[in-house]
Amino acid sequence: MISIISAKSRIFPVVMLVMFSLFWSNALRAQESKPLSDFVIKQFGKPPAIPKGPLSKELQSAIKVAFVDTVTGSEWGRDQSAALNEISESKDPRIVWLISDLMRFSSGHQLDTELSDAAFKLLGKDQPAVNHWGVVTDHLISWDIPEPPDYLKTKRAIFTNIVPGWEKIFVEGDIDWRHVSWGGVLIDNRDHDKTDERCNCIPAADNPEVSNAKDAKWLKDDDVVFGIEVNGEYRAYPRQIMEVREMVNDTLGGRDLGIPYCTLCGAAQAYFTDEVPAGVKRPILRTSGLLIRSNKVMYDLNTFSVFDTFKGNAVTGPLLKKNIKLKQASVVTTDWGTWKKAHPETTVLLEKYALGRNPDFRNGRDANGPIFPVGSVDPRLSVHEDIIGAFTASGKPVAFQRSKAVAALQKGEKIRFENIHLKLDGGGVKAVDANGADIGSHQAFWFAWSQFHPETELWAG
Repeated sequence: MISIISAKSRIFPVVMLVMFSLFWSNALRAQESKPLSDFVIKQFGKPPAIPKGPLSKELQSAIKVAFVDTVTGSEWGRDQSAALNEISESKDPRIVWLISDLMRFSSGHQLDTELSDAAFKLLGKDQPAVNHWGVVTDHLISWDIPEPPDYLKTKRAIFTNIVPGWEKIFVEGDIDWRHVSWGGVLIDNRDHDKTDERCNCIPAADNPEVSNAKDAKWLKDDDVVFGIEVNGEYRAYPRQIMEVREMVNDTLGGRDLGIPYCTLCGAAQAYFTDEVPAGVKRPILRTSGLLIRSNKVMYDLNTFSVFDTFKGNAVTGPLLKKNIKLKQASVVTTDWGTWKKAHPETTVLLEKYALGRNPDFRNGRDANGPIFPVGSVDPRLSVHEDIIGAFTASGKPVAFQRSKAVAALQKGEKIRFENIHLKLDGGGVKAVDANGADIGSHQAFWFAWSQFHPETELWAG
């Protein structure tokens, strides 16, 4: 018998293994796929033929045995292997999405081999030597393989039986559930302002204590910080803290903020959470433990509504029904020495929120590309090129290559794109309008910005 990770007996050690080894790492689509770009075909080849319509009763039964029964109590054995074999003979690549979902939680070499054998057979590809789950999922995303009928129902059974706490997360909405995977940690569902409570999650910090710049002797001048200004008040959020917290709910300049940081995307963002309709509680943002194309999936603790972390709009739950979209404040990525010199009045979070750790994933874990599947990446820039992303008044997303923008601004050149004006601020770059008012911008890796904004313009430099 081959076991799958179970919520009762296997989840905690596996979560801890992932946490310490990695340090943690739309609604239903139409059956017609969009034309694939040349760079996708070049990297992944041509996709297999995709059938349309419902699954046969035999395939539905095989899916239940192989996927649902496995996570609701059955060990992986002969019945599951036979069901998976029937699936692999079906010539229906849509089911590979479910194989990929189970592969993410598979425990043991033999089970991983069985699942990957079936997946690559259905995709018509040879197996790689390593990272079967990543390669399978990259192909699915890049080829835009449609999901099978009743996909969310089965995926929800897999995820919620293995990791309890996601029951309110996996619901219909304006989100592409195909791209959602496990990030290796549990959901942070602690009550608001319970920062000191331990959890097997990435623990958000609510209403953190701060000090002035002079008293922050623990920070070195070359330490990376994320600087935010609201109504003339400045605050620095050190990367040492944001790497281990990944979410801060704070108040600055009289405004409430939710500040997510995605280590995988190199992106810290700041959302105003106090500008919501009457009758709607301030969203308290939390880390779900899930990823979507290597970007963290955040949700509101009050309603369990999921938000698109890069765009700030609710994509499920009560807040989607109310069409909630959070506005952004600019986040300046810079170093502590330059930031505090430019803004000596700045406050900064206390060292205790770093939990005694000083991680720096940027040049280690992610050096060879994203460690979670993202599919194909727009080839105009390298995957981990830093960009400054912003939106024009007409809603057009624009990316500015950071290295070129900084060099031009330091020479005194002006950078404009429609109503967007870039300026240097405390050692980083910020987008403002013609009057100098903040229009909301942040730094991110190119792969992240371009996949969530595939229509983005790229400033020519």
